[in-house]
Amino acid sequence: MDTLQLLLHGFAVSLDPARVFYCFLGVALGTVVGVLPGLGPSATIALLLPVTYRLDTVSAVIMLAGIYYGSQYGGSTTAILVRIPGESSSMVTCFDGYEMTRQGRAGPALGMAAIASFIAGTAAVVGLVFVAPPLGRFALAFGPAEYFSLMVLGLTLVAYLGGESLLKALLMAVLGLLLATVGQDPVAGVERYTFDTLVLRDGIGLVPVFMGMFGIAEVLATMERPPDQQHLTAPTGLLPTRQDWRDSRWPIVRGTAVGFLLGILPGGGATIASIASYVTEKRFARNRDRMGQGAIEGVAGPEASNNAAATGSFIPLLTLGIPANVVMAMMLAALTLHGIRPGPLLMQERPDLFWGVVTSMYLGNIMLLVLNLPLVGLFIQILRIPYPILAPLILLFCLVGAYSTSGQVADVFVMVCFGVLGYLMRKFKFEAAPLILALILGKPMEESLRQALGISQGSFAIFAARPIALALLVGTAASLTAPVVRWARRKRNAGSA
Repeated sequence: MDTLQLLLHGFAVSLDPARVFYCFLGVALGTVVGVLPGLGPSATIALLLPVTYRLDTVSAVIMLAGIYYGSQYGGSTTAILVRIPGESSSMVTCFDGYEMTRQGRAGPALGMAAIASFIAGTAAVVGLVFVAPPLGRFALAFGPAEYFSLMVLGLTLVAYLGGESLLKALLMAVLGLLLATVGQDPVAGVERYTFDTLVLRDGIGLVPVFMGMFGIAEVLATMERPPDQQHLTAPTGLLPTRQDWRDSRWPIVRGTAVGFLLGILPGGGATIASIASYVTEKRFARNRDRMGQGAIEGVAGPEASNNAAATGSFIPLLTLGIPANVVMAMMLAALTLHGIRPGPLLMQERPDLFWGVVTSMYLGNIMLLVLNLPLVGLFIQILRIPYPILAPLILLFCLVGAYSTSGQVADVFVMVCFGVLGYLMRKFKFEAAPLILALILGKPMEESLRQALGISQGSFAIFAARPIALALLVGTAASLTAPVVRWARRKRNAGSA
């Protein structure tokens, strides 16, 4: 059977009324999961695994997949409206999305987030259909040395996320790396910086950090303003303008490409993809000087990227049986529960499953667009609530989000501490993004380094001996020297003037 026949077969499978219902149920749950901080698609899928045992395999996987890529749509809503990322992959959407809200452009920001997600999700499904096998084999070329080099390259993004001061950005990145070492050693299991407390044994959770540094810090910063300056600007429109479309078309294209490629790499995922997309826009966008001040490119690119990455992460799972992230590990558990062994033979042995799931993603993205666009008008009504009433609601939202991740009160204290830290950082003009990025990348980077050195018996030559790792490290060196070269050039030009 050629690809067209297989696609038609897949649509015949996914358009079964019962499977259409489970697809809708999955994307609707995913949207809710994305909006509610702290819940997360991995925890939701884990809770629903026993329920799926009573469903046929195709329906179960269609529903669980819908929860994952649907959560990427919902995560941007609170990020744009109240500067609280519903998902970690929506963290960078806070920067420009919330600024657009403060300027009265919450409607265009929410609308563009939904449309960019739809375009990227659909394009990624097309990529999944035609290039899944070769890209899956490419992911196999990434070992510990390549992962470490990729993470080091990712850390150099602080040069573009740190605002005006590179030194402050590097200081925040170092602090993030130190915080990432809290907990048990990933290889030896030795406790580090836990102060003999059970709370810190598993490390510092990302959700309490996000809630504190974005949500709590924003509330504290807003409440110190005079009452007449606390309200958000009334929304002036519901959908993106023609100029918004012109500014967003290339960020959507770039975000889709970056997200899809990073999504297939184990350890990459939607969070790193959205950060990479944001940095790409800061470098290549037409209005890059406005990034961080309400540029719609800062919404379109990352939202396209995290949705493309969510779809791309299915490639190594379905073609190689390798989960790219925690959510894909839960998907692998669901397949195993139903007696399915994903891998190179899945397309031949179970074409109904593979092509049914792929075509359901087309349907799911259409459902998500239809579901989210009409809700834009409803969501922006939140902004009409007086801030003295809205602020306690935001704090309650943060408390519930932080507590729900582990059910421990200690996470609430972690959130409050990082909220105060985030507020002080804003007062002294330190950016939160480098710290968050380093905290996200710290653990996988350390694990990859330890594994690579274990393979090479302690020799760092392994990074030069592997071409992909070497190329990534050369890219890292170029990224670090570029800001220095620009600074020296500006200083020379100022001296000659």
